[in-house]
Amino acid sequence: MTTYSFLDFSMTISGPGGSISLGNVAGDAKEGVTFEAVEDVNKMTIGAGGDAMHSLIASKGGKATVRLLKTSPTNGLLMAMLSFQRTSSANWGQNKVAASDVVRGDQYSCQQVAFAKVPSNTYAQEAGMIEWNFDIGIMDQALATGL
Repeated sequence: MTTYSFLDFSMTISGPGGSISLGNVAGDAKEGVTFEAVEDVNKMTIGAGGDAMHSLIASKGGKATVRLLKTSPTNGLLMAMLSFQRTSSANWGQNKVAASDVVRGDQYSCQQVAFAKVPSNTYAQEAGMIEWNFDIGIMDQALATGL
């Protein structure tokens, strides 16, 4: 399939303080959402004789960045969730994120998710966006399983 649309993307964060939709109905900025790993899956070491040794890195840690329009009401929901979770360590790092592109078959299942920081907020001539950053303890993904 050669067609893509952000309309096919859905994402939810759930944890202490609520469940919030972050996909195509959340007021996302055109820059959308990014998932990335925090470590490589391989470490190559070259020995004195030139032989290579590969080490499989077990980490499934990741990061997600959600970019919302400054005027999106979802910003208020996320700020309330962050504020609630900061009240106790029992609430921290307990979020789960699920994201998918239902047409392409892409899927992300994330556990042990925490807000990375309070987002920056710029007031300027143009409204811009607010970026929400999340640290992910375990990120499992599958790409293009629907093709």
